[in-house]
Amino acid sequence: MRTARGLPWLYVAPAIIFLLAFLVYPAVDTLRISFLGRNAQGYVGLDNYIYAFTSPEMHVAFRNNFIYWLIFATGFVVLGGLIIAVLADLVRYESIFKSIIFLPQAISFVGAGVIWRFVYDFRPQLGVINAVLDGLLPNYRPIGWLVNPRTATAALILIFIWMWTGFAMVILSAALKGIPKEILEAARTDGANAWQTFWYIQVPMVASTIGVVTTTVIIFVLKVFDLVYVMTAGRYDTNVMANQMYRELYVIRHFGRSSAIAVILLLAITPMMFINIRRFREQEALR
Repeated sequence: MRTARGLPWLYVAPAIIFLLAFLVYPAVDTLRISFLGRNAQGYVGLDNYIYAFTSPEMHVAFRNNFIYWLIFATGFVVLGGLIIAVLADLVRYESIFKSIIFLPQAISFVGAGVIWRFVYDFRPQLGVINAVLDGLLPNYRPIGWLVNPRTATAALILIFIWMWTGFAMVILSAALKGIPKEILEAARTDGANAWQTFWYIQVPMVASTIGVVTTTVIIFVLKVFDLVYVMTAGRYDTNVMANQMYRELYVIRHFGRSSAIAVILLLAITPMMFINIRRFREQEALR
């Protein structure tokens, strides 16, 4: 009897050990270091957290993460993915169209950064955007998209949207295809036009999936790092929390401040994870 009860724990023991060693322990140790000084020595209390919430660099990072990236990147990815998912059902070669939209998802942020450096290049001979505008507009002066604080963050967000809209499209398209055709046909029979069918029938029926996609994108937006580091390294008012954490750890070599930023980032992401888990359970309960 005891052997039968202990057998499931024997099977899950390797996974539990792995989680404790590579997830729980690093998180707890990071929390401990966040109360220490530069070389992870000497207790400094909440000084590192006070620095994180008062320093000008972190103010820029918070603004970018929680306003520009969170609102615009998430909004355009989810809305764009939903619109493309609906329109894709109307085209003849749906699979080819979706493959093209999803293709950037297969590219790493570093690879996307290299590609878009040529797109944003200041010189019209290399930069696609400046070349097009130079050909269309008379007396056009090339714009340094990545070195101008007014355009740099927007330029990075555009790359993120280009990469992640395909992800949102695939998930939302699967949800839209799960809507019974009888419901859509009944709506059209009652006189509903395409917009009314979309807004009053399709969107409410895939609302839970929209929520899952939104929270997933928010998690990636809050911890975005690769793209910012490769393209601007946080310069020109493009700094984000993860990049400042990296800078504190490897450039300034202040382990305590870096750990404090990591803890703040973890606390910001954790609610989104719990929301996702709850939505998954709700969807499983309906099946």
